[in-house]
Amino acid sequence: MRIPARLEPLVGHSLIDEVVFQLMSGKEAEVYVIRSGSELRCAKVYKDTNNRSFKHITQYTEGRMVRNSRQARAMNNKSRYGRKETESEWQRTEVDTLSLLAGVGVRVPQSYAFIDGVLIMEMICNEHGDPAPRLHEVELTVENANVYFLSIIRDVVRMLCAGIVHGDLSEFNVLLSHEGPVIIDFPQAVQATANSAFSIFERDIDQLKTYFGRFSPELLSTQYAKEIWQMYKNGELRSDSPLTGRFVTHYSVANMDSVFESIQGAFEDEQEKLGVRKDGKPYR
Repeated sequence: MRIPARLEPLVGHSLIDEVVFQLMSGKEAEVYVIRSGSELRCAKVYKDTNNRSFKHITQYTEGRMVRNSRQARAMNNKSRYGRKETESEWQRTEVDTLSLLAGVGVRVPQSYAFIDGVLIMEMICNEHGDPAPRLHEVELTVENANVYFLSIIRDVVRMLCAGIVHGDLSEFNVLLSHEGPVIIDFPQAVQATANSAFSIFERDIDQLKTYFGRFSPELLSTQYAKEIWQMYKNGELRSDSPLTGRFVTHYSVANMDSVFESIQGAFEDEQEKLGVRKDGKPYR
């Protein structure tokens, strides 16, 4: 096919020998299957700033570091330059996150190069060597649903141990390779220390539960989000931490006699300040 204008510079850098076909077009990016030497890879072309949605971007960018104060001011003011820098930061987050997560054993596509808003990365394949489908395109058995769900949960744990929350984890952002699930699309990745991190983390897990629960209803009652997050907060979470999917909220039983005594004591103190005795009569 004809080489898109955004990919032409990469041909000059000898990173692309041929554009085979367009794999998908979404609101954030277009993805092409390309040939680089003897290998088929993917080229993710991020869309221009004006064509992207920045809805609710603050909850995703909280805690991210920028290179200098001028950048930070421009991004906060949403000036033309600021929007450009926000877009660049959005793209760099995915590139950096892929490298980080690959290093800790999370199954993600390998990234090869990032130039001018184009990310060259591994093409995830099915058993026939074709581009792997997204989970939402696959009909699962109960057994496969359970296996794939727990596989992704384990990768979620590895991500959290690395300080990362995906931010948009669902059946649309997981590819089913011949070796199992592979998580994709990380530009909205959230720092686990952000104030909004747990609510986003819980939503990610709930989206997975809802999807896999269609095939294995028993997964709908699991509480992995709360269980994992509690272990993370307590500094106990490890990549191989045993998980049960259960979480019990502990409530302390109040000592009502002690509560009433405290209330009565406070009332009597207040009455004394007002000059009233315990029997209700005023002090003389």
